[in-house]
Amino acid sequence: MSPFQIETIGLIAAFLTTGSFVPQLIKILKHKSTEGVSLSMYLFMFLGVSLWFLYGFLIESFSVMLANLVAGFLQLIIIYFKLKWR
Repeated sequence: MSPFQIETIGLIAAFLTTGSFVPQLIKILKHKSTEGVSLSMYLFMFLGVSLWFLYGFLIESFSVMLANLVAGFLQLIIIYFKLKWR
């Protein structure tokens, strides 16, 4: 496989895994409630994607950096509402 094909697979995977946070965020905003959302899970997940972003930076992988930057942003929004609507 070419480097372009490999990076394309990474971008598709990034879109799918990062997009998995969107339904949770929509539900939170729609119901204005974070009941059932685990703050500790999102804090650990945010720490994990922050380290994945650093890893992507170190290996110069655009797909890894992009996926984890967007995922981290979505997680921070969810964490914000979890703390706001406690």
